[in-house]
Amino acid sequence: MREYELLYMIQPDLEEEKATQLQERVAEIITQQGGQIQEVKEWGKRRLAYEIDDHREAFYIEVHFQGTPEVVEELERVIKITSGYMRSIVTRIED
Repeated sequence: MREYELLYMIQPDLEEEKATQLQERVAEIITQQGGQIQEVKEWGKRRLAYEIDDHREAFYIEVHFQGTPEVVEELERVIKITSGYMRSIVTRIED
């Protein structure tokens, strides 16, 4: 398995329960696909460099995990089609 870092942004105007569900969904995808979460860092609400969908702020979450390329594909697919996520990026951590 390879090591990856996922950074994603959640809309700032969501209810806390909905934001928690979005975070749990990411963790669920990683573990269901056979990956392992190593660390989750919540950066909190940050100001954006430019406006995205009428939002000037977003909640940032960073996830370090181990997984296969299939895990990454599924994460990107689900984040793209689920409302509440604003942006995301997955990078592979080289050894």
